[in-house]
Amino acid sequence: MTRAVIVCFILLTTICAARETLRDEIVQEFFRSTFVESSGQNKSVEEKFMETVSVEEGLDFAPGMVSQKCLLCMCKLESGGCKPIGCRMDVGSLSCGYFQIKQPYWIDCGKPGKDWKSCSNDINCSSKCVQQYMKRYATHYRCPLNCEGFAREHNGGPNGCHSSRTLKYWELLQKIPGCKGVKFS
Repeated sequence: MTRAVIVCFILLTTICAARETLRDEIVQEFFRSTFVESSGQNKSVEEKFMETVSVEEGLDFAPGMVSQKCLLCMCKLESGGCKPIGCRMDVGSLSCGYFQIKQPYWIDCGKPGKDWKSCSNDINCSSKCVQQYMKRYATHYRCPLNCEGFAREHNGGPNGCHSSRTLKYWELLQKIPGCKGVKFS
């Protein structure tokens, strides 16, 4: 191990000890983005870690594989500004809430919350559903563990990251202010 990696590991260990309530997925995402994806960037390890767990624009997203920034971008695209917009017909079935979650998606994510519609219209519950869905399918279908992979899977189902029809969704997400080039942060 290089000296920088050892220092980063010690810092990560210290931060994690101080934040016992953090879930393993956040630490894994931080570790991956810090040591694997971001070599050469100028941000300190602590800055990157705090960005990973920060809550954007007062929204209380659930932690997990999908970064807070990526969740915010997906939420803005799905509900026109990240709002609880209720249910709408979409491709022959209802899609509800912040992330426009369909009932089969909610079932696949483990049925968090009281029921599908109320979970979809609660920011923490619906983002938890997205996180659990990605945890279940992203690695199984060998999707890239980055915002593009997660967004395309969210849009196209378990294997959506490999479908050309989800490229348009990713392109639309990239046009949202603050979302162009979002990967992990």
